[in-house]
Amino acid sequence: MLGGALMVVLAFARSGRPGLRESWPAYAVLTLLNVVLFFSLQTLAILELPSGLAAVLIYLQPVLTGVLAAPLLGESLTWLKVGGLLVGFAGIVVVSAGAIEGHVSGLGVGYAVAGALAWALGTIAFKRYADRVDVWWAVALPFLVGGVVMTLGGAAVDGTAVAWSEEFVVAFVYSAAIGTALSWSLWFGLVGSGEAGRVASYIFFVPLVSLVIGGVYLHETLGPSLLAGAALVIVGVFLVNRPPADRYHRGTAPRP
Repeated sequence: MLGGALMVVLAFARSGRPGLRESWPAYAVLTLLNVVLFFSLQTLAILELPSGLAAVLIYLQPVLTGVLAAPLLGESLTWLKVGGLLVGFAGIVVVSAGAIEGHVSGLGVGYAVAGALAWALGTIAFKRYADRVDVWWAVALPFLVGGVVMTLGGAAVDGTAVAWSEEFVVAFVYSAAIGTALSWSLWFGLVGSGEAGRVASYIFFVPLVSLVIGGVYLHETLGPSLLAGAALVIVGVFLVNRPPADRYHRGTAPRP
């Protein structure tokens, strides 16, 4: 909700009014998929599953996005792209393998897969509505409205008691400004500029960056699985974004 409020100020400054009379259905779909369903299901999955397994299942998103973008957006789905998505996902499995332990809940698996599907459909919905919604408002309105909905839901289920420590406030503000407002604006900007299936493959880098940051700043152990997983992710992203070979022969694309 705070991240959405920050984006409302920026959206007004950069784009003016959002034009809700014509585009409110698109914003409603983005709110439901990218905020309410995705964040709720992701949180429920994390509560029910070991962290490693939850991460692996949630990061099915790029695979689902690439597959669904073909029938829903008319994007190409070559064997090279499918192979790249699967290789990248294998990298996530390798990186998270050490954290996959403990009780596995069937309900938690369902939450995680449903969350990944909601995120994938939300990405595709933004791409479909890109000509009807403004990228700034596509972050501002869904997060503000969706944040209100989830805050009211959280208050009803868990109450409103919060330990407002200095560390919590700093983490909260950082998550709102950087983890929500900035990161989702960049994400939608990337999705709007290229094929959703190709851009989604870069999501595979998120857990790798998280592990590296954890190793540098939190002195967490970085084992050989990180290197192996990173190699698979890099190869997978390259394959997804590599132009078809026949384009080289026609001279329509430069060699990477």
